Amino acid sequence: MASRIVVRLELTKEAKTRLAEISKRTGMTQVSVSSRLFEWFSKQSELLQAAVLGQYPKEIEADVAEMILKRVASEKSKR
Repeated sequence: MASRIVVRLELTKEAKTRLAEISKRTGMTQVSVSSRLFEWFSKQSELLQAAVLGQYPKEIEADVAEMILKRVASEKSKR
């Protein structure tokens, strides 16, 4: 079995409520949902990570989103 590292998270009450809802709907534990999200996020490009983290100015968010979608589609068509 792969070794695991435990990370402590701090969530807002709303985020915790939504996480609980997702867990219930999917039949997964909150730890499993969180772990899968982090695994997915860590494998994304820096461009997408920055967008998810809100590191682009509001004025260009739509442009960045369009650029990311085009790049992801291009990468998928190459596979």
